[in-house]
Amino acid sequence: RRYPTVEIRAETFNGSTHVPVPSDSAFLKALLFELRLVDDHIFVEHRDTCTRINHSSVYSVRTEGGDLWPVLAFQKSGLIYACLPLVEETLEPRPPVLTVSGLSQGLALLLGIVDYISPSRKNEAEMTAKISQLRNLLIQACPLGTPLNTNIRSLNSSFDDIQEMPTDENQPAWRSNAYKGKPQVNVCITEKVKCMQYDKRDVVDMWQVYGAVNCKCDIEGSAPNVTLSLNLPINGPPLQDIVVHHCVTSVDPAMLMSSSAEPLDDSVYNGPYKFPFIPPSDSFNLCYYTSQVPVPPILGCYQLIEEGSQLKITVNLKLHESIKNSFEYCEARIPFFNRGPIAQLEYKVSYGQLDLSREKSLLVWIIGQKFPKSLEVSLTGTVSFGTTGKEHPTDYVCTGNTAYVKLYFRIPDFTLTGCYVDQHSIQIFAPGKPKITASGELISSDYYIWNSKAPAPMVYKSLLD
Repeated sequence: RRYPTVEIRAETFNGSTHVPVPSDSAFLKALLFELRLVDDHIFVEHRDTCTRINHSSVYSVRTEGGDLWPVLAFQKSGLIYACLPLVEETLEPRPPVLTVSGLSQGLALLLGIVDYISPSRKNEAEMTAKISQLRNLLIQACPLGTPLNTNIRSLNSSFDDIQEMPTDENQPAWRSNAYKGKPQVNVCITEKVKCMQYDKRDVVDMWQVYGAVNCKCDIEGSAPNVTLSLNLPINGPPLQDIVVHHCVTSVDPAMLMSSSAEPLDDSVYNGPYKFPFIPPSDSFNLCYYTSQVPVPPILGCYQLIEEGSQLKITVNLKLHESIKNSFEYCEARIPFFNRGPIAQLEYKVSYGQLDLSREKSLLVWIIGQKFPKSLEVSLTGTVSFGTTGKEHPTDYVCTGNTAYVKLYFRIPDFTLTGCYVDQHSIQIFAPGKPKITASGELISSDYYIWNSKAPAPMVYKSLLD
């Protein structure tokens, strides 16, 4: 899709240095060439020189009229998604990529199109139908060249649907359609815990919790008012760095002042956290937050020692007694970088089972859905390797004995902060008694336990230094 109004604005910004957008066929040919999808066997200096290594999806595409920049393009499931964002300043000299707001807008729009098309990628007829509807959808999502709604799936595919939509001056722009039916509200608190454990006296372990409150409100009315409260247990760690969705109509300023960059004190706001809002039609994240919890959910120790041609490994994991011992899944993955395939493995596990990956470079310790009554599990073993091949993982950071165990787990109906939604506190100013469902989950994210017998790649100095 082309936007003449945007092209006129680009020409205004750049004057005589403006590079016109060529025809669709000429642009496609130039783009395929730049992406090395045609003539990739031919060395072309401006494209293939070592001094021009592209680390992003932003390209400069050479056309007859000059170099078009910035062209945002990437491949996904056999399709190429591309757009040419407007740079609202002169292009000579080229501004830094991070300062071009049109790039983030264009990327959001392309990702919305990917989200709309991708589920149909295995059904050619369905994909063709969806692509044929894209023109109508883009008229709504990006009517004059500025993305207004990047959630393409939420839009109506025909103009008839648009014309029949009732117009209500009180209906906010983010409520794209009116719901008819029994009112219901679904709320899910998802907390992700990141962790770096070193098991060393001179290095401080680090962990952080990131939360998101997702809501789906099926309520009749053009602008229904909903109030939802998040609560913490007594002496629970306060929520910090709170960011709210634009549909929230008002919020206590004290709630937004708590920052993880500052030390906690007695005056910090610890709830209840009340959010009055007019919900969008689709599911949305009402707010995001962080929290400084006192302990990580699983404490670990990893020791890897090289003895001749063998590696001796020991892994100990302990579930903290305050954590719900009921997992959807829990496993520890132990990769071996810059080595050949595992040729010999002798091991002993106190709990769960140990599997070897197909490429024989990764041990997967499946702990399962529960820790034993002791809440402690251990793994000891001896590993030897064959000849190194190209297919085995390499890493420039994890060399020698610098290595890690990475944990993957999910605990349903549990949050590490103890944050919960009081269903009785949800107020809905709309007819009918709504059905309210509230849930929570804790998921691991970048949960690393580093080998305590080797230097870790990132060292945090002790707070006592």
